[in-house]
Amino acid sequence: MRSSRQPFARRIVVAFTLMTFIVSGVLSLCLVYAVHLVETELVSRSLDKTLDRILGEDLRQGKAPRLDSDMRFFASDRPEYAIPDAFAQAGEGFNEIVGDDAYWVFVREANGQRYLLVQDQHEFEAHEVAMFGILFAGFLLTVAGAWALGKLTAKKVMAPVSRLAQQVRQRDPLRIPVSPLAQDYADDEIGRLAAAFDDALQRLGLAMERERLFTSDVSHELRTPLMVVATSCELLASASLGRREREQLDRIARAAAEMQSLVDTFLMLARARPDETGPLQGQPEGQREGDADLASVAEEQYARWLPALHAKGLAFEITEESVEEEGGEGAGTHNPARYNAAFLRAVMGNLLRNALHYTERGGIHLVLEADGFRVEDSGVGIPAAEKEQIFRPFTRGGQARGEGLGLGLSLVKRICMNQGWEITLDDLPEGGACFRVKLR
Repeated sequence: MRSSRQPFARRIVVAFTLMTFIVSGVLSLCLVYAVHLVETELVSRSLDKTLDRILGEDLRQGKAPRLDSDMRFFASDRPEYAIPDAFAQAGEGFNEIVGDDAYWVFVREANGQRYLLVQDQHEFEAHEVAMFGILFAGFLLTVAGAWALGKLTAKKVMAPVSRLAQQVRQRDPLRIPVSPLAQDYADDEIGRLAAAFDDALQRLGLAMERERLFTSDVSHELRTPLMVVATSCELLASASLGRREREQLDRIARAAAEMQSLVDTFLMLARARPDETGPLQGQPEGQREGDADLASVAEEQYARWLPALHAKGLAFEITEESVEEEGGEGAGTHNPARYNAAFLRAVMGNLLRNALHYTERGGIHLVLEADGFRVEDSGVGIPAAEKEQIFRPFTRGGQARGEGLGLGLSLVKRICMNQGWEITLDDLPEGGACFRVKLR
């Protein structure tokens, strides 16, 4: 059973109001029933006693019945007191007849004769209606008061919770040491919750700091051997080499350049604070925000991945998706914006690598759009059950290919979140997957 998604403060108000509604409603019904019961019992006894006096004293002594101004007496054996048709069907004992007029009727049968004592209840009925009106107004006022009290109580109860939530939201786990939250609260449930947050934030901060230091250290240490490889490639490039040797040297140089770009990417991500998005501070020279446009990076990735795709027997094409301009004629995307080359290269490259691993026949299509790009493949696709997990670290599909560790799409997601880009995954009608990245 799914828990309620209503805000906790609203649930407090609803609980107060509902409880008062039920209690006040039951109490009001009990009062109405009690009034009716008392009315029946008291009026019945009064009419019974009056009828005893009329039959036992007044009629035996040949006197006219002594009645109050709102009472009338009827008897089946006395023509002068003939029973009206309106009361002829009343049963023995107490009756309440309500129509255009309201009466209490008490019937007694003795020696085959019927005797009726009728009392007008208009005045009592008016008092009763007024009392029920007051009772109903009190019920409504009670419910409204419970709602107002619930709002006030919810505000008081939720104040420390909201304060704690705001403090947790503003806390930076990487800023160590941090002042504990629990010291601002009493030793109650909120205080224990704050202490639990302190413990969790401390452990989270330590874990993130270890990850940041590890990434920074590894990236830093890789720069020296990469520089050696790049320098060696430059020296070898000046030597006299055959065509095959030069192709291999070019591959080594491209791989070294790619590794250098990835090292820079990891360093930038490691330096980013958890609450930062957009341009990063302290980026390596040559990899600052806005140093490449989408088309140039796409052409570079196309040249890089074309040999591998052709070697696997896959088609690979890159196109610019036309957009409708004011004249109604199609035109290229012409996206003039410039983006971080290292990040854009890592995102596009990992998506193309993922498509290569999971595509056995057909081809891959890199489409440049006005606000980003998409990578379409004719591969096995991604089952719906795996789509929510596919961007998590060390997650590989059920039909995994290659020797990857399941980190490529996780890196893509992390870069997109850091830069404020949006990545989505859809299925293609003819089969395969489509990753769309919207650049901002």
